[in-house]
Amino acid sequence: MSDEKRSTPKLDDLEKGPWPSFVKELKRAAETSPMAGDLLGVLELSYEDRVGHWKHGGIVGVRGYGAGVIGRYSDVPEQFPEVAQFHTMRVNHPAGWFYKTDALRKVCDIWEKHGSGLTNLHGATGDIILLGTKTESLEPAFAELTENGFDLGGSGSVIRTPSCCVGPARCEWACFDTLALTYDLTQHFQDEIHRPSFPYKFKIKSSGCPNDCVAAIARADLSVIGTWRDEIAVDQEAVGAYAAGGLDIRANVCDRCPSKCMTWDGATLGIDNGACARCMHCINVMPKALRPGRERGACILIGGKAPIVSGAMLSSVLVPFMKIEPPYTELKELIGKILELWGDEGKNRERVGEYIQRIGLGSFLEAIGLEPKPEMVKHPRENPYVFYEEYFEEEK
Repeated sequence: MSDEKRSTPKLDDLEKGPWPSFVKELKRAAETSPMAGDLLGVLELSYEDRVGHWKHGGIVGVRGYGAGVIGRYSDVPEQFPEVAQFHTMRVNHPAGWFYKTDALRKVCDIWEKHGSGLTNLHGATGDIILLGTKTESLEPAFAELTENGFDLGGSGSVIRTPSCCVGPARCEWACFDTLALTYDLTQHFQDEIHRPSFPYKFKIKSSGCPNDCVAAIARADLSVIGTWRDEIAVDQEAVGAYAAGGLDIRANVCDRCPSKCMTWDGATLGIDNGACARCMHCINVMPKALRPGRERGACILIGGKAPIVSGAMLSSVLVPFMKIEPPYTELKELIGKILELWGDEGKNRERVGEYIQRIGLGSFLEAIGLEPKPEMVKHPRENPYVFYEEYFEEEK
């Protein structure tokens, strides 16, 4: 790369200020990676022209897979030949994002050998994102990744790489083993992760408790959120210790309870567990005094997504409570029914939540064999017309 191409006055401005700068890291990478050097040039040109200089070049990937590689090409290849092709590889991350340092070093070594050396751990997908390689380097990089125990993740119209919070590995509130579930689902749905066969993407994310640390309700088509269905465990002596320590339990706990199910008389904390919304607020405020109940499982929600084709949607309750225990047969069968229905009837680029909106929740539940439940209702109906479907068995 010439000195003229390395001149990046607009990018230099992004190095100013108190925050870490990706420009600084790109410049460090460019000292040894020609691809990173040309990437700086493309970015500088994009700021000058106020347009992106990347284009999608169609399907590109590795043999046997239809997913895991995002093809990207520069529309100014003559100026920056090192990034004429700048494909991204998505690598399936371990559940909970736990790594040994030697595994991370191996991934970095492979990428410096076959790609730009630039990585993103982790993107919005959750995958290990390996940024920038050429078409002829895809197969060699894939071969070395698989030799070292890594596989490609999902991209395109597939089940995207399942992800989860750290669960019971580091969190005392986990109501099921998020790590075991995510690993099991990843193994079970291998074909659906690697070979596009659906109308659009389908994301599965699991959080061990209602705090939802992976934001599954906002980002996943199917959210598995840990919960309990018995009573919150209360240590009244510990509650008193919080009060003695200066915590205003009525103002900071009871009055902020969304379902107003808690009372405090100065000595005893009362909880109407039948009205509890399982929001975790009281447990978060007084973790030494309150705990989730003993009968634990998960609430299954459906339909969350970001605003791509239509607006953003939050997930809605599908199954209020399900035991999440190996071999996870009930959950796998439910996911299979959803994928089969949506895969057959969904429109191109229509997420499952949009499909449910189009056909109606009643029709969707009937098709997958679930009975309607009050927890599925977001808001009571406002029109006075109620229609009943009557089924008659034909006389033999």
